[in-house]
Amino acid sequence: MDDLAQGVAELGRYQEMALTWIAAYGAQLVLAVLIILIGLWVGRRVRSLARAALAHRKVDPLLVEFLGNLVYWAIAVAVLLAAISRIGVDTTSFLAVVGSLGLAIGLAMKDNLSNVSSGVMLILLRPFTLGDYIEVAGVQGTVKSISLTATVLATADNQRILVPNAKVTGEIIRNATANDTRRIDLIVSIGYGDDMARAKAVVAEVLAREPRVLTDPAPQIAVAELADSSVNLVVRPWVRTADYWGTRFDLTEAIKAALDEAGISIPFPQREVHVITRN
Repeated sequence: MDDLAQGVAELGRYQEMALTWIAAYGAQLVLAVLIILIGLWVGRRVRSLARAALAHRKVDPLLVEFLGNLVYWAIAVAVLLAAISRIGVDTTSFLAVVGSLGLAIGLAMKDNLSNVSSGVMLILLRPFTLGDYIEVAGVQGTVKSISLTATVLATADNQRILVPNAKVTGEIIRNATANDTRRIDLIVSIGYGDDMARAKAVVAEVLAREPRVLTDPAPQIAVAELADSSVNLVVRPWVRTADYWGTRFDLTEAIKAALDEAGISIPFPQREVHVITRN
């Protein structure tokens, strides 16, 4: 019974302490919660307005997203400090503790921080933007999004690839869609016994019939190599970037059909074998 009475008395003291704390700080706590809720709502509204204003000025979508999030988190931090100050916590001491904690976390997560800094560089320098088709870190794909830690690509067969931003900035970036026009590079092989001038004329006719091939710059058709089994011609027409793959596929088929119709061979690899007989 003594233990039970002691437990009840202890519980009573805790209840009294809780009621005293609520009486002293309850109003401030409620106000702090309201500050956080209203402040975060204001932050989201300001972020939406900032995004709309930047988009109206034709700012790059990646920069719009980054600046919008930056505005939101700046407001969120200010709101949190205001709420903490309202319940009587010294913000100077709080910031010192947060700073020390941030340093410890930073040392433990240096790789992630490297990705974050690289993400900021990508967003500010903009070597590519949403919708660009790039090759980086050994993978190719269309840029779907850039966060502070990773770049998201969609491959041609619709796989989703996340490339850490530090890898992106540390590798060579090849942007296939950065320019309005792009050159198609084809190799066309003909036999050594075929007429090179006739073959070039046939290929030129195919290019002239293709409306997607640009006249400026003019297509180039030239002998590139006298290979082991064939004479290799380079065929280099220019097209709009959006027309690249469709035109490449169609030209490959059309050139093959035109050479067949003209009687010009596309030889298989060949090897001459000399048989030496000994008596």
